[in-house]
This record gives sequence, structure tokens and C-alpha cells, in this order.
Amino acid sequence: MPIFQDNNGMAIKFFIQKDIPQEIQAEVCETIASLGGRVESKVPRAGYVLVQPGTAEEERLRLCWAIPERPERYFVPYTYVEACKIHGMLLKQIFVHEGQPIRMHIDSSIANVNVRAALSARIMHSGGDPTASAQCARVILADPNTEVFQHLVKTYQGEPDKYVESYLWVKKCIEKGQVIYTPVVYKNPGGRRPGEERTQFTEQDEENLCYWIAAKIPYKETGGRTGNRLYQQLCEMASDPEYAWVTRHTWQSWRERYKKNAVRLDARIAEIVNIKKPAHGEKGQYGWVRKPEDKPKRVRKKTRAHSNGGMIAGPSEVHQHEMECFPVPVPVAIPGVAGVLHAVGGPNDAYPGMGGMIYTPAPPPPYHHQPIPMPGPSNVQLDAAVARQNAVEEEMEDDESDWQIREGNAPPPAWAKRRLEVEDDQPDAPSKRPRGSNSPVGNGNEEYPRLHVLDRAVHEIAEDYRFTVDEVREFYDKCGDIERVRAKFRKMRETLNALQDEDA
Repeated sequence: MPIFQDNNGMAIKFFIQKDIPQEIQAEVCETIASLGGRVESKVPRAGYVLVQPGTAEEERLRLCWAIPERPERYFVPYTYVEACKIHGMLLKQIFVHEGQPIRMHIDSSIANVNVRAALSARIMHSGGDPTASAQCARVILADPNTEVFQHLVKTYQGEPDKYVESYLWVKKCIEKGQVIYTPVVYKNPGGRRPGEERTQFTEQDEENLCYWIAAKIPYKETGGRTGNRLYQQLCEMASDPEYAWVTRHTWQSWRERYKKNAVRLDARIAEIVNIKKPAHGEKGQYGWVRKPEDKPKRVRKKTRAHSNGGMIAGPSEVHQHEMECFPVPVPVAIPGVAGVLHAVGGPNDAYPGMGGMIYTPAPPPPYHHQPIPMPGPSNVQLDAAVARQNAVEEEMEDDESDWQIREGNAPPPAWAKRRLEVEDDQPDAPSKRPRGSNSPVGNGNEEYPRLHVLDRAVHEIAEDYRFTVDEVREFYDKCGDIERVRAKFRKMRETLNALQDEDA
């Protein structure tokens, strides 16, 4: 049977909007005739009005001919004919409510443009209006795999005439031939329904409750029997087979049962406590937790004076406390023997012939690399000054809080005073290597052991011909020839000496 024929074999009537282009009208008329339908020159009482959506003529036709008295008159886009041909069936107009197209909104969460276009065409061919806004639409179509969908559900779930559906909902409705909205499921708001009998407390329930309270808070004067946490902990024990009985009531019900019957239940709890006699604050009682471990205190290291004037670090109070808690055998020196004896174990652990002592040979002295002192008359003073200075620096490193800076005209900090005292004690100790024109000049290389060979030559020229080091160095920097420099300043000195002889 042709698509555009009813059950009685009669042709279905169509009316085409007059301002649609003639070539389109001709193609539509040919398709309708081939599928068994008939095109009318006037709007039929029952049939299809083919319109071009979004035009003024389409709006006029709807206002004039879309009336509730003619529910079998449908307004569809002219592409409806081709869609029926593709599907091989007459597409039912299911998206209609009270004679009007169901207004739908396609949300932007459906990101694919092709899917949105296909969805819109399918809605129009089935009688709906997919151009409505989210506020005016009866159905909002969105992607259920996005957070936007859940947000829309929460936003409009309180409005009875508004539905949020998946974009697949359109296909399901077309396949079933009717509009079926996603059903809502009743969610129990909680609480006891009117007329419903609550679970009654039994004597065994009260007995179990008394044993729980007696174990957790045996003495009422400590408080806590009417708090929430005690009964919440009770219901948390439901997974334990011994506490399966707690599921008979909620923790609020257990708490209210005790509060309303406190006098009677306290007497029973006291009887249980007198039998078990738990200690106050015993492990496992409510409100008592393990005491946190004491953190070791950080004690600053103390220093003591060395025999040669330096400072060495002594044992801190923490180490002394550890030595008191864990006794360490005291070494005993034996005259003439390079080693010490240590007491070991108790009286029964003594080695035969040693009287409870064990000999430990003395370790070899640690090797420390000592730099070879440079030749000079003040090596002894330099070593003493360096040793004392290092001792002072070690003392300052032990106490980082002493590192302060001088602010404005304030007196220098303590660490600066200690360094100045060291310099005052050793006025002859050499400081950093002198540089510049004020440097002492000697007659040989031994006076400049740390200078470069060219620097020593510059100093020698300055001393030989009685010029400043800066003058000699400046000329050397210009010419770069040490022999030329030497000849230059020798000639200058001879010239100056000759001038002095003429004046005399």
C-alpha cells in the first residue's frame, strides 16, 4: 500500500504554502503523487499543510487554520514529504500537546552541529517545535554525559510542566509512536510515616544499651552519656556480629531512649559497673585516647674553653640524658699501654682472666692535612692566630642566633667584638696580602712569595729605581714588555739624578 494512503485506501490530502519556490513545489507535488497522495488547492479539513518554517506566510497560515476543532490538520515543513519517503512510512505527529506543537529547546551541551541539525529536523517532521528557548520550552534536550545535564535536572525538577530529557529521547518516542517522559521515582524523605508503628524497645535492647554505656562511660560524673558521638559509635559497630542488635534503632533513638529513662538506666549501669569494677580512665573507655609521644627538646650545644685558648663543643643536655638512661662503660687507661680497658656485661659475663674488663687498642691518630707554611718570620704567630680564629668561628657556628648585624650607629655585635679581640691579642699577626702602592717592597723574591713572576718584577723595578708600584704597573700595562719597563725607569732615574747634580 502506498505511504500516502489511509487504511480505507483514500489518498491523504496536502496543501502547499503558495510562496514556496515553484521548482520546489513541482518536486514536492511529484513525490506526493508517486506515494499515493493528493495536492489540494485549499487547506483541507484533515491532512497536512506544507509550510516553510520561519516565514511570515507560515505564521499566517497557523493563525488562520490551526484550530482545536480540526485536530487532524497538521502543519509540517515541506521537507516532511521527502522524510516520509526516506523512512518508508508516514511519520506520525506525536510531538503535539493540546493541538499545539510541543516547544523544545536543544541545549548547547550537544556540541555536534550535525547532530543538532538532524535532531531539529526530526522534531519538526514529528510535529514539534525545536526553536523555543530554555525558559519557554516544555522539553529541554541535553547531553546526559555532561555536568550541564545534571544541573538542568536540579534546576527544573520542581516545575511540573517542564522536562529535561536526553537527546536520544526523541528517537525513542518516534520508535514507540508516542511521547513518554522519563518517569520520576519517589524518594523517601525519611522519618516515620503517619500511622506506621515504630520498632518498640525491648528489655534486651535496654540491657544491651546499659552494657555499652557501662563499658564506655562507667562513671556518670565524667559526663558524655547524653552526647551524640557515644551513640554514633554504637551504630558504627553494626558490622560486628556481637553488635548486630544496634540496627534495630537509629543512633538518635538510642540516645533518646537513654535521655528519657536516665534515672532507671543509670541504676542498672551502676550495678554492671559494681560487678566489673573498671578503673577510671581505663583503656577503651569513651573520651580517653592515647597520650601523644613527648617530642625531644632541642638543646643548644654548650662550649668549654680549651687549654690553648680555643673553644670546643661539649656534650649537650640531650646527650647527657641519654648517657644517664643508657650507661656507657667507662674506659680505664693503663699506664704504659696504648689502649684502654672497658667494663663489659655483669659479673657473670667477665672474660676469664680479665675481671669483667675487655681491652680495646687505641686507634691511630686521625690524619689531618696541614698546609706547608710559607717562609716568613711570622709563621708561629700566624699559626696561633689562625687556630684561635678557627676556634672562635666554631663557637659562632654552634650558636647561629649570635649572628647579628650592626644597625646604624649601634655598637658592633658580639661576634664582631670577639674577632676584634683576637686581632688585638695578635697585633703582629699578618692579615690579608697587601696590595697597591703602599705595599712593602723587598730586595728579593722571598719578600713576595705569593706574587706572580711579573708582579714580583714590577715590585723590584719600583724598589730599584725608587718609583711607586702603581707607576711601574701602569707603564707595563701600556707596553707589555718588562725589559722595556726596566730600561725606561732606569733611564728616568738617571735623568733625575743628573738634574740633581747640576743644581748642586
